[in-house]
Amino acid sequence: MKKKIYKNAKMLLTIASFLFILSCAKEDMDNLSDTLYVRHKGADMPAHIYGNASEKVFLILLHGGPGGEGLGYRSGTIKSEIEKECAVVYYDQRGSGMSQGRYSEDGISIEIMTEDVLALVKVIQNKYGDDSKFFLMGHSWGGTLGTSVMLKNQDIFKGWIEVGSANDAKNIYFEYPKNFRRVADEQIALGNNVSYWEGVQRKIDGLNTDVYSDDDFYTMNKEAVKAQEKLSDDGFVNRLNSKIQGQAVINTFFRNNILTVAWNGKITQSILVRDQGIFESLSFADRLSEITIPSLTIWGKYDMVVPIKFAQETFGNLGSASKELVIFEKSAHSPMYTEPDLFAEEVIDFITAHK
Repeated sequence: MKKKIYKNAKMLLTIASFLFILSCAKEDMDNLSDTLYVRHKGADMPAHIYGNASEKVFLILLHGGPGGEGLGYRSGTIKSEIEKECAVVYYDQRGSGMSQGRYSEDGISIEIMTEDVLALVKVIQNKYGDDSKFFLMGHSWGGTLGTSVMLKNQDIFKGWIEVGSANDAKNIYFEYPKNFRRVADEQIALGNNVSYWEGVQRKIDGLNTDVYSDDDFYTMNKEAVKAQEKLSDDGFVNRLNSKIQGQAVINTFFRNNILTVAWNGKITQSILVRDQGIFESLSFADRLSEITIPSLTIWGKYDMVVPIKFAQETFGNLGSASKELVIFEKSAHSPMYTEPDLFAEEVIDFITAHK
């Protein structure tokens, strides 16, 4: 009798344990917190996955740079709202963030980095199943890389989201002077920060902007960031929420070694920009018609880093029958931080429509 009771108790305990494991697995998928590492062609690259993976929908986020890092985007409504709808993959690209591996010129290129992203998809499929569904989102330089991924293999993705995307990198340099003069003229006419904008005009006039120069590119790129701050001062661009800033700092400072991140970013940017001349030569503008999957193009109206001209060109050249362009009226280069509620709404609606 005692033996029978023991067997029944053991069976009940086994069933309870099994059900507990199942409930934990379901809970984990509803609120996933995982880190995967992609090992590919001499590099190890971390991908931090957070959010609701119950439907196995993964949004892979390609950070800016070159040389940025993924977890800096895990703040604001990307964390609080988008992660409720899908699992967001905060991925450190080769030679960026906390990635480790080769830093020679032949070890880092947009072609290899494109293959890295496709390898990441395979790693996620291997762990979570071939029925996993993927969306790709690229911000700034991430848009350059994401466009390259689309042109390599868009069929594994349900949709493509680009935010202030530099998919026509070589022509940004030549658009900078025109955009600076246009915005400066507008702001001077309104009486806003007149001495600053007049100084910008003099600085641009002092550069030889007919011929590409790395040094002049960096000069104008840095000035673009400063110009956005002036536009924010005068109310044209929303200020970055201090809470969002705090979340980003916590993610990067306490999860990543800031010295490693800084070192990676400096070396990678030097190789891609100065050694390989990627901003001087790279443009996908003539190939955007090859992208035919559903696409969402998001841009800040006052984006000085990647001027708004490229929003219209990108949208117009995409070959997708299902595409949308959304201009954020109170944003510059990073609308996910300056109009976070609208940003989350647009991204969630897009994913919901196409998953």
